Amino acid sequence: MSDMSFKQAKELVERMEFSEIALRKAVDNLEKSSQNFETTLKHQEDIINKLPYADKKLSYMYIAVAVNVGLIIGLLIGKYLL
Repeated sequence: MSDMSFKQAKELVERMEFSEIALRKAVDNLEKSSQNFETTLKHQEDIINKLPYADKKLSYMYIAVAVNVGLIIGLLIGKYLL
């Protein structure tokens, strides 16, 4: 009878050791995930801060394209209609 309880205690200790290892791995994974999340948030903040400048550059590009298209149309009108 005492031999069975010793085996049961040994199995219980092994299970506790395995659960401790699993908990350590889970905590490590959680820490890595939180670090990755923080870096992702930093990248998102950088992108949000750069958006107004990108919009400004896009508006300048639209103006430049419109001027070029207007110039080409003006040249075509000047060459063929005038």
